[in-house]
Amino acid sequence: MNPQFKKGVLELCVLTAVKNKESYGYELVETISKHIKITEGTIYPLLRRLTREGYFETYLKESTEGPPRKYYRLTTKGREFRTALAREWQDLVEGAARLLKG
Repeated sequence: MNPQFKKGVLELCVLTAVKNKESYGYELVETISKHIKITEGTIYPLLRRLTREGYFETYLKESTEGPPRKYYRLTTKGREFRTALAREWQDLVEGAARLLKG
């Protein structure tokens, strides 16, 4: 897949995955990787930025498999941003489809 395509849609995918289920970083990698090939090195900087911008809040939860995990959940601002991005994405996809059909 073209890296620019992936980069543009990954933010929406991460926001949507967390909207559907509060998750920790590696869990998000696994969830998204079922649909789009990504690595941990792609997700963690994005999670840090989205948290810094106020779209996520984080909390620690004990794990039976090692140290506590940092979970991400959408803030109200994050839900609004995700909705706006989803609308923009849908408009883009529909417009591109019309153009490609000629």
